[in-house]
Amino acid sequence: MDGNTAPEALPEWDLTDLYPAPDSKELKADLDEAEAAATRFREEYAGKLEGLSGAALGRAIAEYERIDELISRVMSYAQLVYARDMANPNVGRFYQGAQERGTDISAALIFFTLELNRISDAEVEKKLDAGELARYRPWLRDVRALRDYQLDDEIERLLHEKRVAGRSAWNRLFDETVDGLRFPIGGKDLTSSEALHLLSDSKPEVRKEAAKAVGNVFGNNIRTFALITNTLAKDKEIEDRWRGFEKPISSRNVANLVEDEVVDALISAVKASYPRLSHAYYVLKAKWFGQDALDYWDRNAPLPDVDDRRIPWAEAETTVLDAYGRFSGDLAAVGQKFFEGGWIDAPVKPGKSPGAFAHPTVPSAHPYLLLNYQGKTRDVMTLAHELGHGVHQVLAAGQGHLMADTPLTLAETASVFGEMLTFRAMLDAETDPAKRKALLAGKVEDMLNTVVRQVAFCVFERRVHAERRTGELTPEAIGGIWMDVQAESLGPAIRFEDEYRHYWAYIPHFIHSPFYVYAYAFGDCLVNSLYAVYEQAQDGFAEKYLDMLRAGGSKRHKELLAPFGLDASDPAFWNKGLGVIAGFIEELEALE
Repeated sequence: MDGNTAPEALPEWDLTDLYPAPDSKELKADLDEAEAAATRFREEYAGKLEGLSGAALGRAIAEYERIDELISRVMSYAQLVYARDMANPNVGRFYQGAQERGTDISAALIFFTLELNRISDAEVEKKLDAGELARYRPWLRDVRALRDYQLDDEIERLLHEKRVAGRSAWNRLFDETVDGLRFPIGGKDLTSSEALHLLSDSKPEVRKEAAKAVGNVFGNNIRTFALITNTLAKDKEIEDRWRGFEKPISSRNVANLVEDEVVDALISAVKASYPRLSHAYYVLKAKWFGQDALDYWDRNAPLPDVDDRRIPWAEAETTVLDAYGRFSGDLAAVGQKFFEGGWIDAPVKPGKSPGAFAHPTVPSAHPYLLLNYQGKTRDVMTLAHELGHGVHQVLAAGQGHLMADTPLTLAETASVFGEMLTFRAMLDAETDPAKRKALLAGKVEDMLNTVVRQVAFCVFERRVHAERRTGELTPEAIGGIWMDVQAESLGPAIRFEDEYRHYWAYIPHFIHSPFYVYAYAFGDCLVNSLYAVYEQAQDGFAEKYLDMLRAGGSKRHKELLAPFGLDASDPAFWNKGLGVIAGFIEELEALE
């Protein structure tokens, strides 16, 4: 796009499908109804669950689901309004107010799952003979997976109510601090999204200036980020100790309904594959750049002499939907709704949340996607990724509010599969050898970022949380852990400079969802194995795949993968998925 071309119009959210406005009578009515219903619910059921018949307990869960969905609808709306304009103090006030009101209302419901978990297994099984309760069997299974770690009712209520002045407040401080930072690059003061985007610019001097600015600006504010990280790690350590979790990662694994051993096997398999994956690829990329090693700001650089044109939004939409449609017309039809219904917010704007996400909201509404679209091939892949999440969320909505959400380990399946469909379609359509090489290299880099980099993030988190148990970590100590982990994972072909030790500070997952990151590697390896099955036996695969998405959180990974002959608890499963990445790298090496 040259200086005489008008900026491209990009889609923005229409949040009126949730509420007309933050101060609307509809939003107030839902909060008032949720508050009254939660009070009635507690009065009717507290202390009485064990004596209920199966049918009566099923009706109680249905009412609990209805109330929780009302609260979640308001909170989803507040989160989306805030994500679009975090710099606006009035928006921040609305968001905080919604959080506080929602927390106060939901506090009346805390007794319910705690009391459910005190009913014996034998008694629950008896009650499950009733059809009204039987439909909630998967939800009961997942709630009861946490019963060994629950505390006394009043302690649980205290933890719940204090969250708005604790973890949630520190999360908000992180978000608003990052949003307020500006990065001096090319004579302009850029947002973090704009600055990080320039790390994949075609001009080396731009990449270097952006990389230095990111490191230096975060470095100038590193004490704040270290305080946030130390405080949240200590907060987690206290709660984990009270609940009896063995390791810092264990609470995430239990929530993900996956065993510690399965996650340990994934992390070990990826770490053992560093030499044949990231180390080998960056040696190859350094050769393409005529160097022995790459400066860290060249890690995601486009290949030399490759057309790095801006991809218009309309082309990105067509590319992704056509790729989805080649696999399944039903999948593409669901995806089309996002583009037609005002379900996507794509422009880069000051105050807007950086990165990208898909928010499921509630089954009675629909998901929304947030992007910061700037026209790179990676942005097209991000669109394919988030649309995969969104389609999954739409298809799973039939399970109802309590069972639509999947564990994080499965939540990345549809998103990564959507990326793979889009990549394969783009590769098949490209006839120019240099461009095909660039596409293949780009896919390898995305996979390394999804698998190797996310596992390295998880290793970093494990070390930070483990060392925080013996005392507060200085910014220098956290930076030292970061550099050790980055050098180990990326290998000897990447050169680091001192400001890179501050790059841990911009990763929001460390703050918002500790140990979330391994779910990306889990999903990528799972999809690699799943896609291999698809390529070998396409008949009937698409319908089985859509059934897997429709299942939402009603099935665990063993049940979901069984129709495809896959088992994530088998150590060979991870090596099969990692072998796909290694195969792509070998293909690139053969081109040399």
